Amino acid sequence: MELRRTITAGAIAVSALTVGVGAPAAAEQQDAGTLRVTVSHSAKQAGTSAVAAPNANATCTINRITVNRYSECEWITIHVDVVKIVRGGPVLEGTADFDVKHQMTLKAKSINWSEKFSISKAKTTRAGKGLHVNIAASSKSGTKAKVHFDQGRTLDSKSSGSVDYTTSPITKKKINAKAKTTYTYTFTKAGYSPGTVSYDSAVYRCDNYYGTSGCAIPDSPTGVSLINQPIIADGIRGLRLRGGHYGDPYGGRPLHWMINDKQKNKNRAAVCPKNPPTDMKRVGRTSCDEYPFASTYEGGTHLPAKERTITWVRKAENDSQGGTITTWRRAYHVMDHDPFFVIV
Repeated sequence: MELRRTITAGAIAVSALTVGVGAPAAAEQQDAGTLRVTVSHSAKQAGTSAVAAPNANATCTINRITVNRYSECEWITIHVDVVKIVRGGPVLEGTADFDVKHQMTLKAKSINWSEKFSISKAKTTRAGKGLHVNIAASSKSGTKAKVHFDQGRTLDSKSSGSVDYTTSPITKKKINAKAKTTYTYTFTKAGYSPGTVSYDSAVYRCDNYYGTSGCAIPDSPTGVSLINQPIIADGIRGLRLRGGHYGDPYGGRPLHWMINDKQKNKNRAAVCPKNPPTDMKRVGRTSCDEYPFASTYEGGTHLPAKERTITWVRKAENDSQGGTITTWRRAYHVMDHDPFFVIV
């Protein structure tokens, strides 16, 4: 038997798998019951707004993965063809079509979490009725996935299950590598060889950088508010009025956090003079605040001059901004390369 799976998804490659058949080769040449099962699904990822409530569940849209910082909804369709090879050519004997909806919610203060999934009743034709399904899930980077499902049940009625995730303890300051869940479906039917298909969840990542272990979806941007730092916020608003929109949640490109003290210091030195102007010094605004932040991959002179600015502020306001950023990063597990916006 030849098993083929065709997957149409942005980041999932088309693949093929050939497996042995129950009948010997000679029987296959005599058109004896060789079967081929084709399984397909379609999924497309879509990001969410930076200002979306991070604790709310991501909304669900058919054939998409929608995410926010702490949750995802993946809603896909799967199509199964039951095919017999007759005289060297395929003959379609039946089909089955159904949806699977995954809803995963991560935790900001725990590295263990769960996911629920539901499977619709399959729409079948002829031999597509009576297909059985087994579901497996796997993860990496210290996280294990365990499926709870009535394995082997048929697709002739709707069903549901869950996945529990457990992560090995993470030492302080450590950031685990990014991971994702791979779901694998195996379809069986008496008299037919099995068929399988796999697809992935959104990427997630766990860390204990600040002493509180938790997990987040790193590719989903979040936002830090600087409205309590009025002079700094005013400087950023002025830049945006002049056309510099990096970090602007209203149509701008996100900034990306950087964990690299050496480069951070270089970025700051590249744009901040050693001494404040006389008029700023006279009013006590002796601390240089750079935007984009030195601790971003857009910091320093990485962007054109029209896309960056510096603002002289009192040291207390700059220190206050540092505290605000640390609190935000801890709450949303913002790590190296994570996208974010600045709300002013």
